[in-house]
Amino acid sequence: MSKKFKFFAAEYPDTPGVYLMKDEGGRIIYVGKAKALRKRLSSYFRQNARHTPKTRALVARVQRVDVLLTGTEKEALLLESGLIKKHRPRYNVVLKDDKQYVLFKLDKKADFPRLTIARKTARDGAVYFGPFTSAAAARTVLKLLGTVFPLRKCSDATFRNRVRPCLYHDIRQCWAPCVKEVDRDLYNDMVHRVEMLLSGRSSELVESLTRKMKAASRDMAFEAAAVYRDQIRAVKKTVEGQVAVIHDNRDRDVVGLAETGQGLGLGVLFVRRGRLLDQKQFFWPGLTLDEGPEAVESFIAQFYGPGRFIPSTIIAPCELEASPLPEILAERGGGTVRIVSPHTATEKRLVSIARDVAGRAREEKDTITVRLQKVLRLAGEPARIECVDASHLSGTDMRVGQVVFEEGRRNKEASRLYSFPELEGTADDYAALAAWARRRLESGPPWPDLVLIDGGRGQLAAVEKALSGCEEDGCFELAAIAKGESRRAGELGDVIFRPGRKNPMGLRPGSAELLFLQMVRDTAHRFVLGRQRRARKKAVLNSELTSLPGIGPKTARILWDRFASLDEMIKADVADITALPGIGARKAARIHAALQDLKASRKN
Repeated sequence: MSKKFKFFAAEYPDTPGVYLMKDEGGRIIYVGKAKALRKRLSSYFRQNARHTPKTRALVARVQRVDVLLTGTEKEALLLESGLIKKHRPRYNVVLKDDKQYVLFKLDKKADFPRLTIARKTARDGAVYFGPFTSAAAARTVLKLLGTVFPLRKCSDATFRNRVRPCLYHDIRQCWAPCVKEVDRDLYNDMVHRVEMLLSGRSSELVESLTRKMKAASRDMAFEAAAVYRDQIRAVKKTVEGQVAVIHDNRDRDVVGLAETGQGLGLGVLFVRRGRLLDQKQFFWPGLTLDEGPEAVESFIAQFYGPGRFIPSTIIAPCELEASPLPEILAERGGGTVRIVSPHTATEKRLVSIARDVAGRAREEKDTITVRLQKVLRLAGEPARIECVDASHLSGTDMRVGQVVFEEGRRNKEASRLYSFPELEGTADDYAALAAWARRRLESGPPWPDLVLIDGGRGQLAAVEKALSGCEEDGCFELAAIAKGESRRAGELGDVIFRPGRKNPMGLRPGSAELLFLQMVRDTAHRFVLGRQRRARKKAVLNSELTSLPGIGPKTARILWDRFASLDEMIKADVADITALPGIGARKAARIHAALQDLKASRKN
């Protein structure tokens, strides 16, 4: 039974910062920010406080609170957003679907601009349109536009080096400005049409194209008239799914909230030039509308990250008083951003539509971690999985690699490589895994919900025995994954072993659960092998370097800190080497001469 956390307000400063609430296992279960930490934290632990169900559950699990101080509330918000994305705490509003959506990019700075698909924006002079939540739909539109607006398709590098027209020119989908003389005014006029279409000025574009089509028909230029006709059809087909929701030419995103029986839903409308371009839903179980302002602020901070297209106006369903978010988003997007609540009848109608979208959001209960809990018969959902793999090189350089997956996604920053000099020359995987288990206990929380071992019953037993003295309640859940009967890599029929069972678990070959565990195992295998190869290569290069006259281990370390490779050292001149700390002009001349001798010996 865990002890109840005792909060003493005097232990915490009354300054801006971020607080991290941790459970008895040391896991971060909530990250929050505050203008005054002491006042904010006191509100959690005050007696008779009217907490929401989520807050009551959170406070009941808190065993420790750490704080990180910042200079301003803005810095606290940025730090909070980064920590939520990194640790994905259980009680925070976390965007599980935080991928960058698809944008159209029109590079107007190029001599002959082209239209491409991008995932991130940049301050490069290009014009961006979107976003689209469906990449397939965006590619369909791009293909349609490419058939009737013959902009160039090739990359800048290909464009500069091409010597003859490509296939797109042969099928009349490109004017081949790479090798042919193309009228820049005509090309820029076509670029302008594409920009009008993607900017939402489709009706104006259709009217312009219709006038040109009729004029071409009167002049009996029937081929030109047919081109304009095809462009009109393409424009209408492109915008036929877009609904006009507001009569102005501004871009805005509209956020709506709705409480369902299972939790809190959030809907976002992407309105571009007055037309509803796309929409997206998010859902967080266990939340109520009481957490609405907190959920909206956290969502905006995470969703509109660096590289995301940020509109000039975001309509939120609630007031975000004195929030530093507009300033942060302006810095990320490069322009003024307003976060406002709905005031006009039209804005209120848009929020109502977003609320309807949010009301249809549902929790995705069939996650891979939930399925793993069922098929492996675990006591709880394996939110944090650590996978270990022992590897050596003919008995030498024994290493154990550890990779971490949280909520089904890899946390690269949590990867670790353990070395065991005492096992040098033994080639004993069992001893290495047992030694890893003891080192893992010493390193402390956050503790894994499941440890996956690359190996069979023997490797599983070695780790289980090493953890037998674990004082934690239940310690780690263990599982081992071994190759099937043929012992071939990538075999669908790999088997899973669990402690206390003689036979493997009954996971169906090719099932989502087994494929996921195989992917986790393969990730750990690649990680430890890659680190071993890197270390071996550096050791070989280092021995080659220290064999030169005047270069010992200390000097070699100084050189490696400055240069990324031996080739860079050879290319360096005497002045570059002299600039290094602890190396004078005479020593630099000797090192340079030795490196040049090495260069000459390599040629021979």
